[in-house]
Amino acid sequence: MIKHNLIVLLTAAASVSCQPSGNDQAAQDTTNSATVSAEETPSSGTATALFNGKNLDGWTIHGTEKWYVKDGLLICESGPDKQYGYLTTDKSYKDFDLTLEFKQSADGNSGVFFRSSVDGTKVTGWQVEVAPPGHDTGGIYESYGREWLVQIPEEKENILKMGEWNKMRIVANGDEVTTYLNGEQMAHLVDDKIGKADGSIALQIHAGGGIKVMWRDIELKTL
Repeated sequence: MIKHNLIVLLTAAASVSCQPSGNDQAAQDTTNSATVSAEETPSSGTATALFNGKNLDGWTIHGTEKWYVKDGLLICESGPDKQYGYLTTDKSYKDFDLTLEFKQSADGNSGVFFRSSVDGTKVTGWQVEVAPPGHDTGGIYESYGREWLVQIPEEKENILKMGEWNKMRIVANGDEVTTYLNGEQMAHLVDDKIGKADGSIALQIHAGGGIKVMWRDIELKTL
């Protein structure tokens, strides 16, 4: 009788040990739920190439200045009118991490606009400067508005490599914007007006003529 009871008790104990506890079951349910949620949530932060290296698909030209593709590079060059010109993305991007490389020849006065719009050749939005040495490449400028919001310190003017490939990074997230050139932070700004805006990415040719800038590896991650 004692032996029979012992067998019954051991069998019951084994049955209980095979059942997950309340905490174990909750953890299992949470793990499964998290897996499903991750699969169902669209991925963000994946880099997208804005320039395909072949043509200007996904972009729109504004003005009469020259924008063309040669040897896998996007090239902007002053035209006979020597006026402002812009190349804008067809899509708008609000919060993003943008990287690109540029190489200046001649005057090289250009820029990268964000959260912008263009009417004719009049732009609204904010420009990260691309300019000759000594002229605030990486600084932040508001066209037809407050003008310079952040100019770079003099000691950072030597970070730009004129006539060579430079890597620029622009991170815009809400009302905060940070710019980098060749791995060095150039400008940081928190601005309510920028935070409320949305719009396209745009490359610029400055008025005055004599400008030629080459671009490559234009990639954007949404935040």
